[in-house]
Amino acid sequence: MNNYHLLLETATTNCSVAIANNGELLFCKESNEANFRHSDYLHVFIEEVMAEVGLSFSALSALGVSMGPGSYTGLRIGVSSAKGICYANDLPLIAVNTLEVLAQAYAPKENEVIVPMIDARRMEVFTMALNAQHEIIQPTSARIISEETSATLPKGKKVLFGSGAAKCMPILTGNEFNYIDEIEVPSARNMVSMVAKKYTNKQFEDVAYFEPYYLKDFHTNAPKVK
Repeated sequence: MNNYHLLLETATTNCSVAIANNGELLFCKESNEANFRHSDYLHVFIEEVMAEVGLSFSALSALGVSMGPGSYTGLRIGVSSAKGICYANDLPLIAVNTLEVLAQAYAPKENEVIVPMIDARRMEVFTMALNAQHEIIQPTSARIISEETSATLPKGKKVLFGSGAAKCMPILTGNEFNYIDEIEVPSARNMVSMVAKKYTNKQFEDVAYFEPYYLKDFHTNAPKVK
């Protein structure tokens, strides 16, 4: 029996769309550019991915979306699109934590602690800590990186990666820290197993009331009065 899942990841600069069937990735389309406009390309990518595997929305079993934390605008666009597709096609909505999606890109060695980080501007990051089995040992938080940060992280060998990790390199030093430059942003391809598991367990969101996990309030700069 086929269980096709459409997967959307827009929480960072990476606009990523994938199709999976029964926990196996079929196709992924993505582009990671600093000035990339998710609003311009997300639906184009969705159409291309669906056409590539020859599916209509009626063939889908569920839609998975990366819920945050991350970019306010990116999350709003991704979740709004996901909810619209679910409403129109009577599909269950599955949401997964963006940091857990990022963590899935790394296969840890025994006893390593995984510390995915998403840039939250200045010296702040969105982060969590997971063990080698990808189980959460420190929940999602917004942290200001400082010399005191090291003492608040789990003991042992820590592997840091993601768009927020680079700002930690001059501060979090020593043999206990290992930085992986190649893993910078989350991808819909890393949502496959997470969404499949939640689908099996029927862990669905209420489409009407679901909102992105912004973690921080959104603020805009007030215009200067001349």
